[in-house]
Amino acid sequence: MAMPSALQLPPLALYVHIPWCVQKCPYCDFNSHAQKQAIPEAEYVAALLDDLSADLAFVAGRSLRSIFIGGGTPSLFSTQAIDQLLTGIRERIPCDDDIEITLEANPGTVEAGRFAGYQSAGVNRFSIGVQSFNPLQLQKLGRIHDPAQAVAAAQQASALKLPSFNLDLMHGLPDQTLTQALDDLRQAIALAPPHLSWYQLTIEPNTAFGARPPRLPEDDTLWEIQERGHELLVAAGYRQYEISAYAKPGFECQHNLNYWRFGDYLGIGCGAHGKLTDPHTGAIHRTVKIKHPKGYLDPARPYLDQRWHVHPDELPFEYFMNRFRLFESCPKQEFIDRTGLPLTQIATRMQAAIQKELLTDDGDVWRVTELGHRYLNVLLEGFMEP
Repeated sequence: MAMPSALQLPPLALYVHIPWCVQKCPYCDFNSHAQKQAIPEAEYVAALLDDLSADLAFVAGRSLRSIFIGGGTPSLFSTQAIDQLLTGIRERIPCDDDIEITLEANPGTVEAGRFAGYQSAGVNRFSIGVQSFNPLQLQKLGRIHDPAQAVAAAQQASALKLPSFNLDLMHGLPDQTLTQALDDLRQAIALAPPHLSWYQLTIEPNTAFGARPPRLPEDDTLWEIQERGHELLVAAGYRQYEISAYAKPGFECQHNLNYWRFGDYLGIGCGAHGKLTDPHTGAIHRTVKIKHPKGYLDPARPYLDQRWHVHPDELPFEYFMNRFRLFESCPKQEFIDRTGLPLTQIATRMQAAIQKELLTDDGDVWRVTELGHRYLNVLLEGFMEP
């Protein structure tokens, strides 16, 4: 069966998961494992490259637009290991000349000179998990760094004259006041990161906070933090391009944009997720790799744990669940290109959202209204299967 003429292959990215961290934070529901002994660094890098090789049949002839090395705490890996990893990736799959390569880093694991070593290996963007500059909040969040280390990490990244770096900051922390939240944000802005991820703490099940929930700010305080913080960021020259992401113009994270625009991505490493468009049939598949390091590193087991076809009836919800988080307009042609579906399939649901003033139809594009962003879950429910 040939690929439907309507469906175009989107850009391709690569997500690499490194699952180890120094200790598990009480709010974290990611696939991460506290370091209890020496990390099998060389063995894991070799497995990652084997994992990638096994996936290449799905993406023959395509090149990578971005690489994101997340965790866990990837900055626990040596600069030599990251160099070996990126060299191996380039040997196996073409990369765009201007490829964005991001590595997540914990301020408590990046001694002086570490970022320069990663840069030499090919990393050109760091995402630094600051979360807060308040020492008491850092303790409550289970973070291993202090405010001085957070500042030093940002300064180290800035001194390298990289194309970009990001600071991760949370708000709505336990017993946090408006003054404390805005003070955190001002300190982050003062470090002049081109990109700032600023998002509210959520209590997830199967976490320490989920088992013993801390006392969080009242809803009115949370709303005021959001409103006042947004004003601070805009005044400092940042533009909100996604619900939890702000950037100076031109410094948006390309890897994230590809994800939110329903692009394709390979996922390698423990528990990594992937989304791939079949170039022959146009079918969209999702993949999940073996979750636990012990199983992932077992040579008797395949890296792939699950692979399934996304049914066409599920595609509108899956597409818009990503796309409507962005503040840019949504081209109608992109919906056709990325899903292979006709606009007639969603016409009735679109009209219902427009009547509720959650969306506007501006000719070739749809735009999510301010009300639509505020009630995004309501908007998305309209595209769920009946």
